[in-house]
Amino acid sequence: MSKDKLKNTLTVGFYNVENLFDTIKDSGKDDGDFTPSGKFKWNKSKYRQKIKKITSVLSMIGEHESYHAPAMIGLVEVENSKVLSDLITHKNLIRHNYRFIHYESPDERGIDVALLYNPKLFTVLSSESVYVGISDEDGSVDYTRDILVVKGVLHGDLVYVIVNHWPSRAEGQEKSEYKRVNAAKVVSETIERIRAEERHEPKFIVMGDFNDNPTSSSLKEYLVDDTFYNPMEALHKENNGTLTYYGKWHLFDQIILSNNFFDDSSSLRFIEAKIFKKPWMRVYKGKLKGSPFRTFIGPWYEGGFSDHFPVYIKLKKKKASY
Repeated sequence: MSKDKLKNTLTVGFYNVENLFDTIKDSGKDDGDFTPSGKFKWNKSKYRQKIKKITSVLSMIGEHESYHAPAMIGLVEVENSKVLSDLITHKNLIRHNYRFIHYESPDERGIDVALLYNPKLFTVLSSESVYVGISDEDGSVDYTRDILVVKGVLHGDLVYVIVNHWPSRAEGQEKSEYKRVNAAKVVSETIERIRAEERHEPKFIVMGDFNDNPTSSSLKEYLVDDTFYNPMEALHKENNGTLTYYGKWHLFDQIILSNNFFDDSSSLRFIEAKIFKKPWMRVYKGKLKGSPFRTFIGPWYEGGFSDHFPVYIKLKKKKASY
């Protein structure tokens, strides 16, 4: 691919980095397992190895398809600002000059969502953390991750990036479905609020680990209406996945776009969506062969990357800005 063509392409990524905790016990967080004396014997050596592996992946996403590393990358399962600072200052990433946006969430495990961005490509105007109120069947509050909303300018277009990590299926898919439906409603209401506040229709990139597939009702019925396009649905129909769950491939990690990324007047047009899954990111033998090479399997340390593959989209610039 020619250098000019690479310069006319931008990428946007998303990655669930599987329990990226530091080694320090924080009050108010259930992070004791990720300390040197905890269940996982999580020490500085394992932490540094995790940072190295995650940054090696982030630095390679779309590297042969764009002149730049991703303009922005949504992350979930990060503990705090410290781990994000350690990511962007690691030698694998520091040359890309990433900054990050992060808020502490009320999640019981102490994991949050965040956005890395290159300020030369994406100009941040504002950001907010949106609470997702969910109750268990007994009426008690189920504290989950907040939704991160970032307003900015990407290649001249006003874009809102919404980063999600919806409630898990740990209780069972059907039993927990109402929680993800509730999160979808919060996102939809947030989008409608933004549309009402803006004088002109902005673009939206909704990304995350939805803990549901593109065909699940939470996404199909409550989020992806006729003003949005989910390119991950086509990948899902081709039996592609980003994680294995009870021995079956799922595509929980998705990037969804508003339809105005297809307008002729848009300075950015959607090209395609991909899953980033290199051979060295997979388990190479045994019953889990081919699945993501993760950090832990149960309590056993494997020393891999994550239990998810990252995803990314390619956007074409209407005019080169160089």
